[in-house]
Amino acid sequence: MNIALLSLLTTFQLLSCSLAAPTPKNNPEPVATKNYATTQNQEVAYFASGCFWCVEAVFEQVTGVHEAISGYAGGSTINPTYQQVIRGKTGHAETTKVIYDKDVVSFETLVTVFFGSHDPTTLNKQGPDRGTHYRSIAFYKTEEEKNIIEAAIQKLTATKRYKNPIVTEVKKIDVFYQAEDYHQDYEKNNPNNPYIKAVSKPRVSAFLQAYPELIKKDLE
Repeated sequence: MNIALLSLLTTFQLLSCSLAAPTPKNNPEPVATKNYATTQNQEVAYFASGCFWCVEAVFEQVTGVHEAISGYAGGSTINPTYQQVIRGKTGHAETTKVIYDKDVVSFETLVTVFFGSHDPTTLNKQGPDRGTHYRSIAFYKTEEEKNIIEAAIQKLTATKRYKNPIVTEVKKIDVFYQAEDYHQDYEKNNPNNPYIKAVSKPRVSAFLQAYPELIKKDLE
């Protein structure tokens, strides 16, 4: 392998979500906690599609979304920490909790955002990120939500939107653990991070260009 190619591969590997994350000053890391709270007119949805920094940033652009929160779901370990999750031993995926106004944006539209902002055909990876904790999962709380997700997959498959089969898991949400504070609003708070500049911002920009009708007016 020549030096130029080796250098390129090394750079690509360094631009991964887990390697770009800072090392917390306190050891051990703070324990993630459950968080379900919403107000009367709000609903919640949960999606996993790669690094949660990117996913959170995408959903926060969408009209009707009040907040997107980074966390962990889909696994078995209780109160997992980031370092445990990225080792791939907890079963959890980096997951984003989306708090939204159901009178403004529908769950079906959020599913459109989910599939339209990542590649659902890549197994256990997204962009430069590799591992089961980066897998694609569309979570549901009710049978109605499950049917919406499955209908979206059927439509995307029938229209041959992707060259390869969709490998997204359709899974009922059990417990969502909110991630450590330093992960929240990570893209906004760390605009000069190499991963944010090279991976996250281009991913968000691609979404904004593809779905301008879904974007909050003050962001246009």
